[in-house]
Amino acid sequence: QVQVVESGGGLVQPGGSLRLSCAASGGPFSTYFMGWFRQAPGKELEFVAAISPSGGSTDYTDSVKGRFTISRDNAKNTMYLQMNSLKPEDTANYYCAVRRYGSTYYTSSGAYGHWGQGTQVTVSS
Repeated sequence: QVQVVESGGGLVQPGGSLRLSCAASGGPFSTYFMGWFRQAPGKELEFVAAISPSGGSTDYTDSVKGRFTISRDNAKNTMYLQMNSLKPEDTANYYCAVRRYGSTYYTSSGAYGHWGQGTQVTVSS
């Protein structure tokens, strides 16, 4: 059974930075295609970023391009989301997810079969 745990959220001022971590256990981490999603109060779950199993391919939603960086360390079974130049509109609960084997799309939450419990990011002065 794959288990996914996020950490690293918190309160940060606008313009600040945070790094989220996602540890996945219970399976071959280096074969997982993984993603980050977020959900703000009263809004739908939103795709943020995704990364291929090797880390060689990444993609981002337009609103975070140039500010967020997704990466992974397969030796540590951990994925990261470095968030810089944070804005109040980045405030949300951030979720890490492992995509289902056989899925070919990655921006939809339905493509992912294992989820963490989420970590709250609040950007406010």
